[in-house]
Amino acid sequence: MDLVAACKAFVHVSEQGSFTLGASAARVAQPVASRRIAALERHLGGRLFDRSSRRARLTPFGREMLPPARRLVRLADALEDTAEQARHAPLRLAVPEVCTTADLARLDVRARRLGLRLDLHAAPPEARTDLLRSQEVRAALVAVPESEAVWRVPLGAASVAVPDGGAVYLETLRAGRGGAAGRPHRLWIQPEDDVPHVRDRVFRLRDRVGLRPAQVAVARTLAAALAEGLDGGDLLLASERQAEDLGLHWRPVGEEDLARGFDAATSGGEDPGRLRGPLRTGIARCLGDPAGDED
Repeated sequence: MDLVAACKAFVHVSEQGSFTLGASAARVAQPVASRRIAALERHLGGRLFDRSSRRARLTPFGREMLPPARRLVRLADALEDTAEQARHAPLRLAVPEVCTTADLARLDVRARRLGLRLDLHAAPPEARTDLLRSQEVRAALVAVPESEAVWRVPLGAASVAVPDGGAVYLETLRAGRGGAAGRPHRLWIQPEDDVPHVRDRVFRLRDRVGLRPAQVAVARTLAAALAEGLDGGDLLLASERQAEDLGLHWRPVGEEDLARGFDAATSGGEDPGRLRGPLRTGIARCLGDPAGDED
């Protein structure tokens, strides 16, 4: 027996004083309402209505059972409302700040067509992890080493100057080969790449090719790093897609194969497969992973 459905029939019939009108209020046929109430009576072990009257009058037992039946119906309705809201609640997703607004909008559209609404929050790597840990978001695109990555974004050197070769070698930035006022050019690491598996590799490369420590630096913001490139000819560590969006020329780094790595992490029992599967290419485009160009 469906206890909730039976209680709904019982409550509506008692309120209407009629099996016919009560069944209509419960949105079932009158015979169905009668069967459900009869089943409820068998289940509870007593008559709920006095069948000797033309009206649906409650028995003393029925009057005792009506208040808890109403509570059960209200709780069931509240449960259904909560489930409906949960099904349509947006997935709060923390994304890298390097994702463009246009690409995030396309990702949102793709998700909606798959029945998933997104609430996107741009943040740097450490902040995305903190948001996930505190469950302020239900999912995040987190920075991980290449060996653990679902999405891989090759990195290179972006500059205002038109490149004259197929790759840029950091050793060419050594003192004596620099630009204005005798200051050697620098390579700026933007906040998205201020993670050990990227930053430390670049620092080791800096030391290996003989650059000064200050020639590879972490910028406070992407805008600050871009300003150094626009004003002083410095280089920016970036993806090819990002360089294009910023109006810069991009080349790979000759001495090292550098890349960002990303994976989808979730909290609260959320399934990361929804991001790694149907939305994989859309996310790839946002991140600058070349796989996103296949979409």
